[in-house]
Amino acid sequence: MYQVLLLNDDYTPMEFVVAVLQKFFSMGREQATQVMLKVHREGRGVCGVYPRDIAATKVEQVGSFSRQHQHPLQCVMEEV
Repeated sequence: MYQVLLLNDDYTPMEFVVAVLQKFFSMGREQATQVMLKVHREGRGVCGVYPRDIAATKVEQVGSFSRQHQHPLQCVMEEV
Protein backbone atom coordinates (compact mmCIF):
# COMPACT_ATOMS: atom_id res chain seq x y z
CA MET A 1 0.00 0.00 0.00
CA TYR A 2 1.06 3.56 -0.65
CA GLN A 3 0.16 6.80 1.05
CA VAL A 4 -0.52 9.80 -1.15
CA LEU A 5 0.83 13.08 0.23
CA LEU A 6 0.53 16.74 -0.65
CA LEU A 7 3.64 18.87 -0.10
CA ASN A 8 3.57 22.48 1.05
CA ASP A 9 4.73 25.33 -1.13
CA ASP A 10 4.56 29.11 -0.75
CA TYR A 11 2.42 29.74 -3.83
CA THR A 12 -0.59 27.42 -4.05
CA PRO A 13 -3.67 29.03 -2.46
CA MET A 14 -5.16 27.22 0.51
CA GLU A 15 -8.59 27.18 -1.16
CA PHE A 16 -7.12 25.36 -4.18
CA VAL A 17 -5.64 22.69 -1.89
CA VAL A 18 -9.02 22.22 -0.21
CA ALA A 19 -10.68 21.92 -3.64
CA VAL A 20 -8.12 19.28 -4.73
CA LEU A 21 -8.73 17.24 -1.57
CA GLN A 22 -12.49 17.39 -2.12
CA LYS A 23 -12.31 16.61 -5.85
CA PHE A 24 -9.72 13.81 -5.93
CA PHE A 25 -9.92 12.32 -2.44
CA SER A 26 -13.69 12.62 -1.78
CA MET A 27 -13.20 14.57 1.43
CA GLY A 28 -15.81 16.80 2.97
CA ARG A 29 -14.93 20.45 3.41
CA GLU A 30 -14.09 20.05 7.11
CA GLN A 31 -11.70 17.12 6.60
CA ALA A 32 -10.14 18.75 3.54
CA THR A 33 -9.51 21.93 5.53
CA GLN A 34 -7.85 19.93 8.33
CA VAL A 35 -5.53 18.14 5.89
CA MET A 36 -4.73 21.45 4.14
CA LEU A 37 -3.76 23.00 7.48
CA LYS A 38 -1.54 20.00 8.27
CA VAL A 39 0.21 20.46 4.90
CA HIS A 40 0.57 24.18 5.63
CA ARG A 41 1.94 23.74 9.17
CA GLU A 42 3.99 20.54 8.86
CA GLY A 43 5.06 20.66 5.23
CA ARG A 44 3.11 17.58 4.16
CA GLY A 45 -0.19 15.86 4.72
CA VAL A 46 -1.62 12.42 3.97
CA CYS A 47 -4.54 12.38 1.55
CA GLY A 48 -5.16 8.64 1.73
CA VAL A 49 -3.66 5.16 1.48
CA TYR A 50 -4.21 3.13 -1.69
CA PRO A 51 -2.87 0.21 -3.72
CA ARG A 52 0.08 1.25 -5.91
CA ASP A 53 -1.85 1.71 -9.18
CA ILE A 54 -4.56 3.86 -7.60
CA ALA A 55 -2.00 5.95 -5.69
CA ALA A 56 -0.02 6.55 -8.90
CA THR A 57 -3.19 7.61 -10.72
CA LYS A 58 -4.12 10.06 -7.96
CA VAL A 59 -0.62 11.58 -8.00
CA GLU A 60 -0.89 12.06 -11.78
CA GLN A 61 -4.42 13.51 -11.59
CA VAL A 62 -3.47 16.04 -8.92
CA GLY A 63 -0.26 17.01 -10.73
CA SER A 64 -2.08 17.50 -14.02
CA PHE A 65 -4.94 19.48 -12.41
CA SER A 66 -2.44 21.71 -10.56
CA ARG A 67 -0.46 22.42 -13.74
CA GLN A 68 -3.67 23.24 -15.64
CA HIS A 69 -4.43 25.87 -12.99
CA GLN A 70 -0.79 27.05 -12.94
CA HIS A 71 -0.09 26.05 -9.34
CA PRO A 72 3.11 24.30 -8.22
CA LEU A 73 1.27 21.94 -5.82
CA GLN A 74 3.20 18.68 -5.48
CA CYS A 75 1.61 15.32 -4.86
CA VAL A 76 3.78 12.28 -4.12
CA MET A 77 3.38 8.70 -2.96
CA GLU A 78 5.33 6.67 -0.41
CA GLU A 79 5.17 3.00 0.42
CA VAL A 80 3.76 2.29 3.89
